[in-house]
Amino acid sequence: MNTEITEQVKKLLASPQKIVVVGHKNPDGDAIGSCLGLSFFLNRLGHKADVIMPNDFPDFLKWLPGCDDIIIHDKDTDKSIEAINNASLIFTLDFNALNRTGNMEQFLEDCDAKFIMIDHHQEPDDYAVVTYSDSTMSSTCEMVYHFIDAMDELGSLCLEVSTQLYTGIMTDTGSFRFPSTTAKTHRVIAHLIEVGANNSQIHQKIYDVNSPDRMKLLGVALKNLNILPDYNTAYITLSQKELDKHNFKKGDTEGFVNYALSIKGVKFAVIFIENKQDKIIKMSLRSKGNFSVNTLAREHYNGGGHTNAAGGRSTLSLSETISEFISILSQYKIELTDAS
Repeated sequence: MNTEITEQVKKLLASPQKIVVVGHKNPDGDAIGSCLGLSFFLNRLGHKADVIMPNDFPDFLKWLPGCDDIIIHDKDTDKSIEAINNASLIFTLDFNALNRTGNMEQFLEDCDAKFIMIDHHQEPDDYAVVTYSDSTMSSTCEMVYHFIDAMDELGSLCLEVSTQLYTGIMTDTGSFRFPSTTAKTHRVIAHLIEVGANNSQIHQKIYDVNSPDRMKLLGVALKNLNILPDYNTAYITLSQKELDKHNFKKGDTEGFVNYALSIKGVKFAVIFIENKQDKIIKMSLRSKGNFSVNTLAREHYNGGGHTNAAGGRSTLSLSETISEFISILSQYKIELTDAS
């Protein structure tokens, strides 16, 4: 955070505020960790901060401190709307466009609160009075750590906040292996461990809790793996029928796309997941090197994210989406076959 942003935020937080901290639809570890961590910090400063998520989140995150107090908009809409309308400040974390909040979007647009954005995705919208945006950061949780530092409050870090922030950084960096993991990231992680984050225990609670159904679903996903060597690309498909057969729960397909990306020679990987309830095909895109899945997702699939990790969606059928995807690849053949 630069000096100008820091001073703006300090003025907005100079007196006790009613605050809402919002994450994006289908929240992941970074969204949950950053929102909880920031809310704990703000409450310690004497503010009244509530966390709202547009919809529910995976069970493997529900052990985090403060999870039981999160308001789920889709489940408790009246309580969510009341909190939004009573708020003087709303922090939006881990997203940079209000349409990422699903059914909450209109209520946020209509409220009188001032917005503060903290996010690490590319091309932010301009709805906030204060925008702390840095796409070079590993995660929004790392940004919340630097936010607390800018407020001169690192001394107030506690076991709960260190655990929440560590979780988000770990999950959004693929356990610290993605290119966005910097020396600064590791220094932040080291401090969080010093404060009390139990790195081994956190990893076990996130990654070592697979159900038999999830492991069998992974087997189906790998069986459905297709490789397109002419484009250094691999993709996985999962139909609604296959999800239902294996009792799919939110979060079960987390990380599946990385198996496709791990194949030797593959530079670009996608998983296509059918969602008949929403009548869409959900897509997770990953890449290596300089190939921007953010650009591809924005141009073709109403999505976006980071250079090497993005999301998108298609309103075509699963088979039609695959056919369209393969046809689009020809536009990117030079980039995908470039050795860099």
